[in-house]
Amino acid sequence: MNKMKLLPVMAYRGVRQNKLVYRPYLMACFFSVFSYYLFASLLHNDLMGRLPKAAYAWMMLSIGKGLLSIILLLFLLYAGSFLQKRRKRELGLYSLLGLERKHIGIMLFWENAGMYLVSVSVGIVMGFVLNKLMFLLLLRMSRLDVEVAFYFSMEAVRETLWYFAFVFVCVYIKSLWGFYRLKPTELMAESKKGEKEVKHIWLWTAIGVITLVCGYYISVTSKLDSMIFTDFFLAVFLVVIGTYFLFTSGSVVFLQFLKARKGIYYRPANQVTISGMLYRMKKNAAGLSNICIFSTMLLITLTCTVTLWTGMEQIADYDYPYDLQAAYSEHSDVIDNAGKKAEELSEEYGQGIERLDYYNVMELVCGRPEGSNAFMAAGDFAFADQYGVNLMTLADYNRLEGWNQSLEEGEVLLYSTGTAFGFDKVDFMGVEADIKEEPESIYPYPQAKNRMFNFTSQYVMVVKDEEALARFASAWAQTNGVTDLEDFLHRGVRYLCLRLTGEESERDAFIEEWSVWCQGQQDFLRLENGLEGRDEDRSMNGGLLFIGMVFGILFFMCLLLIMYFKQVSEGYEDQNSFEIMQKVGMSDTEIRGTIRRQILLVFFLPLAGAFLHTAAGLVMVNGLLAALRFFDTGLLIRCCVGVAAAVALLYVGSYLMTAQTYYRIVKK
Repeated sequence: MNKMKLLPVMAYRGVRQNKLVYRPYLMACFFSVFSYYLFASLLHNDLMGRLPKAAYAWMMLSIGKGLLSIILLLFLLYAGSFLQKRRKRELGLYSLLGLERKHIGIMLFWENAGMYLVSVSVGIVMGFVLNKLMFLLLLRMSRLDVEVAFYFSMEAVRETLWYFAFVFVCVYIKSLWGFYRLKPTELMAESKKGEKEVKHIWLWTAIGVITLVCGYYISVTSKLDSMIFTDFFLAVFLVVIGTYFLFTSGSVVFLQFLKARKGIYYRPANQVTISGMLYRMKKNAAGLSNICIFSTMLLITLTCTVTLWTGMEQIADYDYPYDLQAAYSEHSDVIDNAGKKAEELSEEYGQGIERLDYYNVMELVCGRPEGSNAFMAAGDFAFADQYGVNLMTLADYNRLEGWNQSLEEGEVLLYSTGTAFGFDKVDFMGVEADIKEEPESIYPYPQAKNRMFNFTSQYVMVVKDEEALARFASAWAQTNGVTDLEDFLHRGVRYLCLRLTGEESERDAFIEEWSVWCQGQQDFLRLENGLEGRDEDRSMNGGLLFIGMVFGILFFMCLLLIMYFKQVSEGYEDQNSFEIMQKVGMSDTEIRGTIRRQILLVFFLPLAGAFLHTAAGLVMVNGLLAALRFFDTGLLIRCCVGVAAAVALLYVGSYLMTAQTYYRIVKK
């Protein structure tokens, strides 16, 4: 038979004979193609462009698709390198039997081409079948209510075909490089080699400890400012580097330390276990560091996803405490008729009124030095040290909160939506006042101590009366160089705010008519529709949730496949170990117990490391969620604990499932 005709047959036989490793690899390829096609199809769906408030979901999907393409490329390159390692003995044998290198290169081409065609065919068919279901899930998570018709995007298919053609070409080039750089005899021995033992392990261990500690330090001490995203990626980079060095070098140093302690090492059970683990860690530590990193990614992704899902309504209510908020000039008489109109609409639409609030406020921006009780001109401070300060009379405060507070001359109430002010006196542009109390809450100003910027943190200064308010406002005007003081003192805003009871979906008609009425009143300035604002929040967060769900599944698939490959490699390496231990007199029970202890320790070290990384990163995750206006740290911790327990169970289940493959190989 012609060699060129024989090569595709040899490629097919090679895959079939190595089905133990190719089968899970193909399953991973199927899911990878499905995931990429899914994102591409959703982005090319015309409905995403026409839906109101879907822009945020589209933006999140675009970012997610970019990240997905990077992760899939790196992961499939890693998985492909493992496959080629298992094939190197076979390829070396072909070379020794007279097959030229160019022919082996062509055989590898047919092998990759076949897997590409099968992967994209199955993955796109999966996406084709499940596309509508996943689009409905995205709409559900984004709270976008719309009828969905069947949709198929040829553009998404072309994009998927081109992307995975690029990925499989990269895998093919990498496999050719691994083959061409070695002689046939080296190929024969290469498949039995573990990972290269690291030299200068004490140096690399020290570097690993330093980088890991630096990563943890950045994570724990990072401030919630504009640098938090930069700090996050820097911390991730340092933790990944530190994890790699500690697994490849630190674990070996620790085991060598135990081996040097005669009282510990020269005990029958310890001697075999320590020696075996030292052998395993020298050969397989890099793979274990990958398991640790993917486990951490899975934990962080699922923690953020579950927290965002459970806290979505908190975020929406934080941004928009009212269903509708209308602003007027401070002397508007809109409130005289507002109550009557609200009652009429309530009866007409069957909606209860939870709150109908009105209050006057003077909205100012001030600078405040850290650790000082003084508010100064904002122009003298960086953006991060500027705060919103709202001046409000005691009468409005009592009406909003339902209290009957009183203030003496020179006294104020000072409320902070961020951290407490922390002083008994306040100096406002040179006007001093005693702080009678720091209220725990004022309804329209929700509190959150961990904010992204100070500017979003506000103070509400409650003063005795209009005269006191004018005194503080005048001090601000003079400090900031306002020339027309009389005009400035009448720039206060009167807010008319409404929140209804019942389901949000039933409030639209009421709010629509109410907003028309509000805009028709004298001295109207602006309007904020809380229902629409909450929908936009949910649309953006729903897109993040969808991405988190897909990435969580993807990271779990990567983790499962890496564990499976490690079990396979451990199994082939332990075949000879079983024979040697039997020859030196150990029973089957002792051998199995020793190897089981070693494997359990080796495979559960990454999980322990992942838990430690996640605990250290939780402070920064809390800050990143604060950028989305989520401030419930207690809920975040509860979600993290629940996710950690679930991931631990999945990890154990994955270990037990992949361990069956290990024992089947060892028993051969």
